[in-house]
Amino acid sequence: MGFKVFISADLEGVCGVVHSDQTNPGGRDYERACRLMTMEVNAAVEGAIQGGAEEIVVNDSHGSMRNIIIEELHPKAKLITGSPKILSMMAGIDETFDAVFFIGYHAKFGSINAIIDHTISGSVVRDVSINGLSVGEVGINAGIAGYYKVPVVLVTGDSAVTDEAKKLLGNVFTVKVKEALGRYSALCLHPSEARELIKSTAKRALENIDSFSPFTFNPPIKLNLTFMNSAMAELATMIPDVRRVDALTVEYISDDYLKCFKALRSMIYLASTLVR
Repeated sequence: MGFKVFISADLEGVCGVVHSDQTNPGGRDYERACRLMTMEVNAAVEGAIQGGAEEIVVNDSHGSMRNIIIEELHPKAKLITGSPKILSMMAGIDETFDAVFFIGYHAKFGSINAIIDHTISGSVVRDVSINGLSVGEVGINAGIAGYYKVPVVLVTGDSAVTDEAKKLLGNVFTVKVKEALGRYSALCLHPSEARELIKSTAKRALENIDSFSPFTFNPPIKLNLTFMNSAMAELATMIPDVRRVDALTVEYISDDYLKCFKALRSMIYLASTLVR
């Protein structure tokens, strides 16, 4: 029986994308960026099929989560689109999957030479740490995959996120589609070359599936969220069991990783009401 693969796809890490004009609906080149995103996902799907995948689920994980052009998506993939979704970028994952790909991902907030670095919400989140480890979307979402005992085997994006993924996950295949020169500039591969690398690396990742282990956090899980301003931290304490640590930081502790994640997303949603 073939593999079942889950793909979480973001936009900032796609080859050729370097500015928020490309990542926000209505911005210059947004539709073009969506097409580039769709083609990179297709490359990952093609590689997964060559590596033995029989079922592939793609979760559109950027912004409104309505970016992938479904009529141009590989016909062998199923698409989860739209928001809100309780598990957000990992909606649809469960224990029946064999492997996870992160396509078009970006580095966490505060990373040097990283295209549009942020963690979940650039206007709300300064830092997320779990059990004392500062993590971005790679680590947060890998933890959800690990909760279901599924390993992350491939991460694609810029030079900053691929370095972040290697340091955090260790044994993971990566594809660097662009070398970030700053927050809004990068040395990019040709998109066709980037897609060929994604396809071949996705295939190799599945061919080496037995060498990967799920990424997990040991309980009790201590989640610390540092906000951009103190009013956000104040508002977060409306959620039961959230404790104020200092002016900007709150803490939530649970033995269940998904409870921590849901608390994190709830606090971010609350804080976003203060963004003008």
